[in-house]
Amino acid sequence: MLDIQFIKDHPQEVKKACQNKRTNSALVDQVIDQDKKRRKLIQDIQSLREERNKLTKDKAEEGREIKKQLKVLEPQLRKVKAEFNSLLAQIPNLPANDVSIGKDESENALVKKWGEIPKFSFKIKDHLQLGEELDLVDVQRAAKVSGARFNYLKNQAVLLEFALINYGLEILLKEGFKPVVPPELTRVAVFHKLGYSQQGDSEEYYLVFDPNKEDPQEGKNYYLIGTAEHALVPMHKDEILDPDQLPLRYVGFSSAFRREAGSYGKDTRGILRVHQFDKLEMVSFVKPQKKSDQKEQEYLLSLAEKIVQGLEIPYRLVKMCTGDLGHPTARKFDIECWLPSQEKYRETHSISSCTDYQSRALKIRYRGKDNQTDFVDTLNGTAIAIGRTIIALLENNQQEDGSVKIPKVLQKYLGFKTIIPPKK
Repeated sequence: MLDIQFIKDHPQEVKKACQNKRTNSALVDQVIDQDKKRRKLIQDIQSLREERNKLTKDKAEEGREIKKQLKVLEPQLRKVKAEFNSLLAQIPNLPANDVSIGKDESENALVKKWGEIPKFSFKIKDHLQLGEELDLVDVQRAAKVSGARFNYLKNQAVLLEFALINYGLEILLKEGFKPVVPPELTRVAVFHKLGYSQQGDSEEYYLVFDPNKEDPQEGKNYYLIGTAEHALVPMHKDEILDPDQLPLRYVGFSSAFRREAGSYGKDTRGILRVHQFDKLEMVSFVKPQKKSDQKEQEYLLSLAEKIVQGLEIPYRLVKMCTGDLGHPTARKFDIECWLPSQEKYRETHSISSCTDYQSRALKIRYRGKDNQTDFVDTLNGTAIAIGRTIIALLENNQQEDGSVKIPKVLQKYLGFKTIIPPKK
């Protein structure tokens, strides 16, 4: 969340940021008004408590009167605080100054392209046809068990997944990242503090109810994480980090769960857009010094590009405009890999800076000069999204005989250089 004092000192700047991120700018005036009510109630309650503490035993009647007033004011304060916190959470992070203003993804900026798009002298197959003919992917049986947008990975595809994980880990561990396998359920209250659910984005994630609890309200339950970031960032909730530890970098491996709400009819074929997939994710905590988040973001981006380049997959790099930024995001880049069957680039990686938006809500700080504390900046980035990377590898490396070549960087983890069609 943003600092309420910053909002009060720069209301026009925050309103403009809301407009550029397609958020109702009236929230700014509403939260400032609610803050006035909150502060007034806090002051009134504090004054009454101080007055009560000064009363002598012979002032019992006055004490009872103060108690009555507090019984009225304290519930009012709880209600006003809840409304204030709700409004504050709905105000998005400010876009970075270098982010261009735009309404949606159609106005994102192309930064560069890398690699040569493969040319085929034969009729190519898409990843699902390749996956089924090579006995790597089964969506039909998954549909019987789990419904649409699920899949079984089989045989060499399973080995390919773990080869990709080992490949990504080898690169990132050499860079000093700490490996983590996080929990895949987070408490609802913790999840909301990440900033992804304030503008309806919670519809994208699965809410898990405990049937043994008497109260099935959302706040009493859990969300399935949509990426390891959702569990890695809150890992340091309510902590003061040692400045000598910073930057603190993690690489997390987890399954990711997405409802894909609003994507009805889109990418229904194959495993491109599914409800469950595995992923390696990078997360960084850095000091909020001038341009420190930008430098760290460039660093995470360089690692993501190194991973994709090693796999020899053609891609393009895109910088998001304001209208395509997430609620907690100040700046974001996407890597989009080439899919021959679609004759276009599709997103496989996102690298985002959230500045101190998440850490302020989660109370993740570090101790700086003069023993003062400040909130850290948080960043996150895809290292490898397993499913979509397998799609790109299958399609870009397919051969006329129906086989698929394995990139050199993965061969040492697999023990084979080619996936060949099984004998019938």
